[in-house]
Amino acid sequence: MDDALWYVYAVTRPFDAPLPEEARGLDGLPPRLITHRDLCAAASRVPAAEFDTGPLRDRLEDLDWLAATARTHQTVVAALSAVTCALPLRLATVCRDTVGVHRLLETGRESFGPALERLDGRVEWGVKVYAEGVFGESPAPPEATPGNGRRYLRRRLAQRQAREDVWRRAGIVSRSLHRELSGRAEAERLHRPQSARLSGQPGENVLNAAYLVPRERSAEFVAAVEHLAPRDGGVRVELTGPWAPYSFAGDAAGERGGAGEHDDRR
Repeated sequence: MDDALWYVYAVTRPFDAPLPEEARGLDGLPPRLITHRDLCAAASRVPAAEFDTGPLRDRLEDLDWLAATARTHQTVVAALSAVTCALPLRLATVCRDTVGVHRLLETGRESFGPALERLDGRVEWGVKVYAEGVFGESPAPPEATPGNGRRYLRRRLAQRQAREDVWRRAGIVSRSLHRELSGRAEAERLHRPQSARLSGQPGENVLNAAYLVPRERSAEFVAAVEHLAPRDGGVRVELTGPWAPYSFAGDAAGERGGAGEHDDRR
């Protein structure tokens, strides 16, 4: 591949276990494992025509391309996590060549090492709470007659009261759930609620949280979520995972590039 760059998915300790069959990178091949001292980078060769700074800036505006790239990134990280502790890097962490990958590992040693120690044997579970069922459009104003006007106002008032009731219950569920789950996790992160337009999920996202849980305690954590989730309508709890600990990689992942940042050492 001419003018290829190196896309780095994650950092691990060196390991010998084979990767699962589904581990295919952006080039359609298993990721290459580039070792530097006691660290290892999982990377793929990618075309500069897509991933160099200028073209990538345009690609990041293409939501379909971005979603496909993110899915592949996540697939590789998940495959790594099945056999070792993987520290996910930000989407579109790109190096010019293998020298740049080695430099990435060397300059990140002080953050990568402790993060891998802290996250070893841990997984991330995501919990979202949605308020739903009363967020449609308001009824259209009726023909202007006294009777119609009163009925319209009553419908608007009932809709507003129902909305407020669902929001109140969703808030109560969110606080109770987060308090209980935080006590069962080693760490937690509260993310900004997701826009319904972007997520495609029904309802309004009230809680968007991530929890770091020892792998061997995952069944207990899942059971707690299922027990605490409300059974009545209007408030929905969504559990996802187990994931690689994206939310807890922290500065170790964030400060090492992403979103088109490059290591220019050749």
